[in-house]
Amino acid sequence: MKQKKKILVLSDHALSTSGVGTQTRHLINGLLEKGCWSFRQFGAALKHDSYETIVVNDDFVIKPIDGFGDRDLIRVTLATEKPDILFIFTDPRFFVWLFEMEDEIHQVCPIVWWHVWDNYPYPNYNDSLYQATDLINCHSHLTYEMIREKYPDKTNFVPHSVPEDMFFPMPDEEILKFKKMLLGNDKTSDHFVGIWVNRNAKRKRSNDVLWSWKLFLDMLEKKHGHRNATLIMHTDPMDHEGSNLFITSEMFEIHDSVYFSRERLEFDKMNVLYNVSDFCLNISYAEGFGLSTLESMNTETPIIALKTGGLTRQVVDHRDNSENGVALDVELRTLVGSQQVPYIFEDYVSCETVASAMLRLYEMGPEKRKELGKKSFDYARSEFSYQKVIDDWHDDLLEISKNWKNNHDRWTCHSF
Repeated sequence: MKQKKKILVLSDHALSTSGVGTQTRHLINGLLEKGCWSFRQFGAALKHDSYETIVVNDDFVIKPIDGFGDRDLIRVTLATEKPDILFIFTDPRFFVWLFEMEDEIHQVCPIVWWHVWDNYPYPNYNDSLYQATDLINCHSHLTYEMIREKYPDKTNFVPHSVPEDMFFPMPDEEILKFKKMLLGNDKTSDHFVGIWVNRNAKRKRSNDVLWSWKLFLDMLEKKHGHRNATLIMHTDPMDHEGSNLFITSEMFEIHDSVYFSRERLEFDKMNVLYNVSDFCLNISYAEGFGLSTLESMNTETPIIALKTGGLTRQVVDHRDNSENGVALDVELRTLVGSQQVPYIFEDYVSCETVASAMLRLYEMGPEKRKELGKKSFDYARSEFSYQKVIDDWHDDLLEISKNWKNNHDRWTCHSF
């Protein structure tokens, strides 16, 4: 029996509910089906309820850690586990220490990276990180377009995806049953529902989402004489990284039209939330990918999204430039930065424009929204195919494990 290749994974805990965590889980589960990989993960989080090692199966073992590790942890692991590949997946700022010891890692194995960068301009300050990486698979097409210009031989586009049996359209009668169960018996099939699934944090513009919803309700009442609509916000309204959304909704006097879904939900319950919704919204000013919009498209729910980062290729069909809902143009772009990230664009759209997009979808009516949802579904299953993502990663990992030593430029020391 052929020995399986061992991959050491550094990312969010694969059993967590974060976007990085769930995508890590989907990828590992898919690759395990290939029968030639074995995974050891250091599962990151700020704090865990338990630090016991989790053996999902013989080829999928998770050790919870605070943060993403350190030099000593990696040194010991390289010596004891002798992995064939080191796989990293999250913001590069968490891994500066790791890139600084890449010469030590490359004595044992290659470094592969599922990478995203939110926006232009090209980050020249990341070049040392890209040079230290043997394979850069970008899950945003915008990131891919940027990085491939300088590193064409090791850069690929491999987007996020979701298993087809995880998010899917439900029958109309089931949708209506759950809509009444969640929102009240008076919420019939013609009650308009939007959903927003994000962390309540500044870059997600959670307060602006509420402002946009308030403007939409005002437009709806003025043009159609009612306010029969509900916004589902799947988030923590009191997250310390964001605003107190309870108080904001009360200030706008829309608290009766906003349903806060506060608990962490399993995938089947999230599937219900997407299905009872008429659209899914994302107006983040910086969004590497935007997983909730892809999940909703897999349930035949159209999206309203800003054309920024990874959202662009979701809301706009790159094959014919048609829209899978309503694509929002960037109306304001600012150049921001910090000591670690000296420059990057942030993209904004006004709340008035967002409200108008909601009204546009409402006025399409149920049948046209259903057609649009079916189009979104077909696009998601074609362009973000789960099996293709698994197959592409499988092929890339086999290639890098076989040939990285021949392609890797080692440091050389010259004596004078």
